[in-house]
Amino acid sequence: MAIKLQPLGDMVIFKPKKAEEKSKGGLILPEDAQEKPQEGKVVAVGPGRLTESGKREPMEVKVGDTIIYPKFSGNELKIDGEELVIMPERNIWAKKITK
Repeated sequence: MAIKLQPLGDMVIFKPKKAEEKSKGGLILPEDAQEKPQEGKVVAVGPGRLTESGKREPMEVKVGDTIIYPKFSGNELKIDGEELVIMPERNIWAKKITK
């Protein structure tokens, strides 16, 4: 996905993982019973937070990282039909390490 947005400061835009539509037992879950995921894939990052001394702090996440974040956090966006979330990097709990 080629996103046409450049976040400012320490903002991160990511695509949240879709909610599971079936239970582990194979039952189809209604939308209101689906648990909101806490995982997403980063699609754009800002240049980093500007400190009081005028220096940029480097971002810890990059495009393509899978992140873990708190439920019901960030602001939802809809850009070119894509459901996205934007939030400050400081609100992200962790990023998945793949080896």
